[in-house]
Amino acid sequence: MPLPAAATEALVPPRHVAIIMDGNGRWASARHLPRLMGHRAGVAAVRATVRAAIELGIPYLTLYGFSSENWKRPQTEIADLMGLLRNYIREDLEQLHRNKVEVRVIGARTHLDADIVELIEQAQARTRGNSGLKLTIAFNYGGQDEIVDAARRIAADAASGKIKPEAIDKDVFATYLATSELPDPDLLIRTSGEQRLSNFLIWQSAYTEFVFIDAHWPDFTKAHLAAAISEFRRRERRFGGTSTAEGRS
Repeated sequence: MPLPAAATEALVPPRHVAIIMDGNGRWASARHLPRLMGHRAGVAAVRATVRAAIELGIPYLTLYGFSSENWKRPQTEIADLMGLLRNYIREDLEQLHRNKVEVRVIGARTHLDADIVELIEQAQARTRGNSGLKLTIAFNYGGQDEIVDAARRIAADAASGKIKPEAIDKDVFATYLATSELPDPDLLIRTSGEQRLSNFLIWQSAYTEFVFIDAHWPDFTKAHLAAAISEFRRRERRFGGTSTAEGRS
């Protein structure tokens, strides 16, 4: 017996999953450990989550690694985070490439050390065109900054005659965003119990389904990811329309 249309739609997995990896510091504090140990455990969770995304057949995964507001943290912690990014790229790049993962890093390159920028460019060049998981890491990223930058570039193109102002709509605007090559996220997960976007993909998340998980990021597992996907599948996405049930009533 065929499933009703709404039930069939509910079985469709998310094409693009975005995650706000929150709670490294609280994880460390609960164990009376330095915050660096929480960030190190968070990197291990990144590795596990990338593997889980591949195993669960998720085509696109975007991780919020470092926000443009995180520069307000103590300099020692920032230095630790930069060191962890260096190590992750150096230690994991070849394995990601072997697994056909395509790596993309979005966010401003300003304030980043030259060697980090070079590592990012190497990672993107090495994995460009890979046919597997599209892994995007948002690093030194802010959603409002992204929108302002897009608006500035559209204004420059309009002033130079490359585009007519009346031709600008939301689809055109999206092509100026850092995520122009990605579909909008279907599912956004935030760990550690907080329930806010924190300036992450704020344009792209207009119709994204949110799932909030109490576990801190270092404790995030494939089971958490699978459970969030199951929750996503139970929801009916209306995109501003009426529900299927209402349409049949």
